[in-house]
Amino acid sequence: MNWVKVLPQSELTPDARKVVTVGQRKILLLQHGGQVYAMDNGCPHLKLPLKGGKIQDGALVCPFHRSAFDLKTGNVKAWSTFPPLVGSLLGAISTEKPLTVYPVRMEGGSIAVGVED
Repeated sequence: MNWVKVLPQSELTPDARKVVTVGQRKILLLQHGGQVYAMDNGCPHLKLPLKGGKIQDGALVCPFHRSAFDLKTGNVKAWSTFPPLVGSLLGAISTEKPLTVYPVRMEGGSIAVGVED
């Protein structure tokens, strides 16, 4: 695992979100409940950005089709539930897949994200 410093801790205030680039990856950093999380910024459904998603019951909810992903594991909690009736059809466009999450640690006042080469 390669640890990459991506942002000073001071730039990610409580409930803030930042998108950083690590290689070819766009990674969403968010602070929620005193914990920092890192995940792909593209929803696995249609690759739309997750930065504007709400957090509900420990999951990040995609702002477009309301797929929901566990903050810690990336596991799917709901898959393409919106809009009503059409959401299930949109969900069939792409098979259900988890959101990629990355380990996070603090290093000398910076946030570091662990990525595989």
